Amino acid sequence: MLQVTKPEGFGNIQLEEVPIPEINEHQVRVETDTTLISRGSELFRRYIREEAVPPSIMGYSLTGTVDTVGAEVTDYRVGERVMVVAPHAQYAVAEPNPTEGRIVPLLDGVSFEEGTFLPLATSAVAWADSSGVKAGDTVVVLGQGLVGSLMMQVLRGYNPARIITVDALPLRCELSTQLGADVVINADEVDPVEEVRRLTDGKGADLVIDCVGGYAGVKSFEQAQDMTRQFGIIQLIALYQQGPLPLHSSKIMSKRLVAGILTDEPRSQIAARALQKIQDGEIRASEMITHRFHYTEAKDAFDLLWNTPGDALGVLIKWQ
Repeated sequence: MLQVTKPEGFGNIQLEEVPIPEINEHQVRVETDTTLISRGSELFRRYIREEAVPPSIMGYSLTGTVDTVGAEVTDYRVGERVMVVAPHAQYAVAEPNPTEGRIVPLLDGVSFEEGTFLPLATSAVAWADSSGVKAGDTVVVLGQGLVGSLMMQVLRGYNPARIITVDALPLRCELSTQLGADVVINADEVDPVEEVRRLTDGKGADLVIDCVGGYAGVKSFEQAQDMTRQFGIIQLIALYQQGPLPLHSSKIMSKRLVAGILTDEPRSQIAARALQKIQDGEIRASEMITHRFHYTEAKDAFDLLWNTPGDALGVLIKWQ
């Protein structure tokens, strides 16, 4: 089979031929249909590194069909449509576990393409649960990449009074409006801190969620502190900013800082809730897809996300 690999060298995405994996009696093997590239982690934690990256961490959002089932596996059958947390490759192996949610049967009406969004959607539900959001809140989501867009859509279910999103790329701003944000701020046109304060009568937002990874995340974290009201909450989701984040004691006073996920609900239960949101259209995954690449064009897909991020959001690799 072929799998995506990143040997030594910046942006050195290649396809490597390896044996089709065998399974033990507790595992299932899946023939891949589609994988999703997560720009934040896959570029800033993998693509940009000069050293080689293990193929086992090249990707984690895969959908396909079960083609082999271990002798001790009773919950899955050959031909079943599933999502697997696994790297970009023609086949994946998973070991079912009732709490981990690393393999999940796809519901009727959820396509292979939509199913690739499930790992990030699951995290978005867990992040939202951890955020402290309340009905009637004014919420700001900084960044409208995959994570920020999913957060905006998931937060709708918590009945905030208003969701304001911020991004500096026109396509993402356009998609954010399309997918349900109440107000979209283009940070390339106006100062987002001033605009949030204007929209909140100078008070600031009740909750600001920072989803800006990479180099721009350093600035966005500082902006988050400036646009949060007294006694409000800042939630940091983004990673891999390539530098320390500024935390100003004078700005963080009388505010709460939440880092990532603060829930002990089993991942499998959260995944079930997220999958239901995709099936119900509460998460509009299909509208987030901007590009599809054949697996032989995997490098082109990664290069697009690095070189022209303003042109893409959901970038899929097709393996069939």
